[in-house]
Amino acid sequence: MLTKDDRREKHTYVQILKSTVQIGGSSVINIAFGIIRNKALAMILGPSGVGLMGLYTSIADLTQSVAGLGIQSSGVRQIAEAAGTEDAERIATTTIVLRRISLLLGLCGAFALALFAQPISEFTFGSDHHAISVALLAVVVFFKSISAGQAALIQGMRRISDLARMSILAAAFSTAVSIPLIYVFGEKGIVPSLIAMAAASILTSWWYSRKIQIATHPLSLKQMWPESTKLLKLGFAFMASGFLTLGAAYAIRIIVLSNAGVSAAGLYQAAWTLGGLYAGFILQAMGADFYPRLTASAQDNAECNRLVNEQAQVSILLAGPGVIATLTFAPIVVSLFYSSDFHAAIGLLRWICLGMVLRVIAWPMGFIVLAKGAQQIFFWTEVLATLVHVGAAWLLVISFGIDGAGVAFFILYVWHSILSYIVVRRLSGFRWSAANMKVAAVFLPTVGVVFCSLLYLPSLPAIGIGVAALLFTGFYSLRTLLTLYPPEFLPAAIRPWLMRLV
Repeated sequence: MLTKDDRREKHTYVQILKSTVQIGGSSVINIAFGIIRNKALAMILGPSGVGLMGLYTSIADLTQSVAGLGIQSSGVRQIAEAAGTEDAERIATTTIVLRRISLLLGLCGAFALALFAQPISEFTFGSDHHAISVALLAVVVFFKSISAGQAALIQGMRRISDLARMSILAAAFSTAVSIPLIYVFGEKGIVPSLIAMAAASILTSWWYSRKIQIATHPLSLKQMWPESTKLLKLGFAFMASGFLTLGAAYAIRIIVLSNAGVSAAGLYQAAWTLGGLYAGFILQAMGADFYPRLTASAQDNAECNRLVNEQAQVSILLAGPGVIATLTFAPIVVSLFYSSDFHAAIGLLRWICLGMVLRVIAWPMGFIVLAKGAQQIFFWTEVLATLVHVGAAWLLVISFGIDGAGVAFFILYVWHSILSYIVVRRLSGFRWSAANMKVAAVFLPTVGVVFCSLLYLPSLPAIGIGVAALLFTGFYSLRTLLTLYPPEFLPAAIRPWLMRLV
């Protein structure tokens, strides 16, 4: 008979898998749209055009990150905390403040980017020829800022199904609009397509946020001040983190562009997109549902540590086989999503996949720092991470070409995983569970063997080792997940067959 603790653990695993399936299901559909969109853009624009699009995207994302002052992330925390009290007035106040600040910050960010478009163009591209295009990205910043506020409300209220539907619709609209624009206008259609994608995001987030019933009441500036202070104080730490992360991505693109040209920047953009494709849906699910749940238990260290261990276990089990598949079939993946012109990105992609394994392990620990609101610790760990990432990339790209950027990403997460463990060990007394140590003992050596085989052995035996590892880890993950998931929640039609694996 199950004890109370056993039932609680089973319930947690159901929540983790349910949210992962919902977000993951939407990610699969998004991936399908991504295949269509990336393939079309690669064929129309080639590596140089994809590189240009990546640089424009980095400029818009970096500006939005600074202008947004971390409001999306702090908004999720404040909304989740307010929802936990079930105080309708507090939820309404937090929502109104979040929406108004998002609008104001969006306007400020758009104005700033338009104002400094010329120096940004000169710094990024070495000339002012792209200044008008950079100025037009102000529209993207404005739309994304408002959309971020609306998405924070949906996520904070833990409406995971709506988040999933929202991302699917945004991906569908983005694909439907961006491909024709770039087909007709070529590189000149890149910025209009980014504006159209941001517009799709704001429309879908508005549609789903309006479904949340929030009590409306007049709110003066004096009444807004306490909630605004909380949002901005915590948001500043998130903004700094986002700025550092996106700033590092921007800096590395500049390093690649300076040392290897715009085509190499396109190869880096392709490898980065593909490297995070499969692990991305697990990390998205983690942020969408796990973060609000962890915030609600942040003051209970034992519960907090249990939730992190369980989330990490499921994440590794789900991500591991996908990463091994990407490592093994990297040439096919690159050709499928882009074209044979991008095959020079295969080595870079494999290094990024190696780093993604460690990222999936490190992220759940990082959420302890966020849930506890440890702003200074969060800020300084991000500063150090940025210095390590950009510093390693600067040294390695010069020496090894674009593959050096992938090695730098791997080094970052070796370092970051160790640092995160030390930090959360002090914050909450966190220790890895025996179950996670076992899972790590299976996956980390297996991924290492596959990577080294592909690096040093002839193609045929290396792929054979990769396929064998994929079958082994896939079976191991499925069998382990079935022991964690209550049988009564499995579909009746396949339940007897699945239970034979346990």
